[in-house]
Amino acid sequence: MKNSPNGKKLTMHPVITSVPELGSLVRQARKEQGLTQADMAGLANTGTRFLVDLENGKPTIQLQKTLDVMALLGLELVVAKKGAPR
Repeated sequence: MKNSPNGKKLTMHPVITSVPELGSLVRQARKEQGLTQADMAGLANTGTRFLVDLENGKPTIQLQKTLDVMALLGLELVVAKKGAPR
């Protein structure tokens, strides 16, 4: 997120094109909320190994677990046609 001239945070909608980018976004959101990987694993009812794999961009990560973690962090997946206005 970037700050606007009045100091408020602007919400950015990054285009994610790879699992490592998604993992990085999840890691950033987790850290911004002051959660450890162990905290997040407990909240998501999964193991820390899954969180490590997700945040490190493992290409075979389980989609439903990823969506569950994202939802707990207040993130959502939005699918749009390439080149569509955002």
